[in-house]
Amino acid sequence: MREIIDEITPWYENGEPFALATVVRTWSSAPRPVGAAMAVSSTAEVIGSVSGGCVEGAIHEEALEVLKTGQAKSVTYGVSDDNAFSVGLTCGGTIEIYIQLIDKQSFPEFGTVVLAIKEQRPIAVATIIDGLANIGARIIFDADQVWGSLNSAGLDYSVSEDGRGYLSAGHTHTLKLGPAGERLGEDVSIFIESFAPAPRMIVFGAIDFAGAVARVGKFLGYHVTVCDARALFTTKKRFPEADEVIVDWPHRYLATVDVDARTVICVLTHDPKFDVPVLEIALRSKAGYIGAMGSRRTHADRLARLREIGMSESELARLRSPIGLDIGPRTPEETAISIAAEIISDLTGGSREPLSQGSDPIHKNSLASESGIGPLL
Repeated sequence: MREIIDEITPWYENGEPFALATVVRTWSSAPRPVGAAMAVSSTAEVIGSVSGGCVEGAIHEEALEVLKTGQAKSVTYGVSDDNAFSVGLTCGGTIEIYIQLIDKQSFPEFGTVVLAIKEQRPIAVATIIDGLANIGARIIFDADQVWGSLNSAGLDYSVSEDGRGYLSAGHTHTLKLGPAGERLGEDVSIFIESFAPAPRMIVFGAIDFAGAVARVGKFLGYHVTVCDARALFTTKKRFPEADEVIVDWPHRYLATVDVDARTVICVLTHDPKFDVPVLEIALRSKAGYIGAMGSRRTHADRLARLREIGMSESELARLRSPIGLDIGPRTPEETAISIAAEIISDLTGGSREPLSQGSDPIHKNSLASESGIGPLL
């Protein structure tokens, strides 16, 4: 829902009801990830997508029915369905979509969710989508508060407690519990949609390559920071796509940042006086990806310097250097794409092999969703 929030908020604020269709589970090569959303207004206007065009026509009809009746529903489309070709999902995947009515009466806390998303504060919405009579009941929670109820104290407790774990990791997930919140039960399905702030990409080094990496980072949905100690080069004019442009020594700035497992750190300075101090901090942080630019000769010298200051082999093994995948990049833009490819591969577990030569499922997050590990938002 995050990607369409700006467009659907006016409907809500103006009192116009709309149907919200959300992908809650996927199997095999599903075209869109869990959390993808499409909204249909009372005038049949469509915003967003749940399948990249495959089943939008069918979902549009279902959404209009939900608008008419006010009754939420779940629908599943895939190759195993008799009507798979009629709705257009011929790519081999299966998706489950939950469709609900949204207006000020049915979802009075929607404004709270919108405000949190816009202010970059973590918040989650947990909705019963199957297994109980009160389908559509929901609670909203952040790290400290809970709004609403699932009409069961046990469910409220289990969902908010387990859900905060997913929220802190930025995961969206369908949770299976017993009717009273028993964690060994699987009768009730609760869709937990996490709206965590955008993950951070920190780019050290105010060079041309940094500008290209910042552009790609924004395209991928990161909150991008460019940092360098040289004020002459570190300007917003040179890096307009960056969310922040910081003039400071890299290691001093990084020491002030709250780094988590979704954080990406790209060190593009290839200068020992910058690289070594910042990499010492980065490699001992929780960052999910750490890469450093430079030739193989520069990399060997950098490793020697890091060992001299006491870095262990297990810490050094986290470093991706020379940064990026070997796709033959020449320009800053091509180099940025090779870096982005390595980041995606590292964070999602990609094989780095051409898809044409593999046999594993293409969309690994689809399998993750089925196995209980929700994709990153």
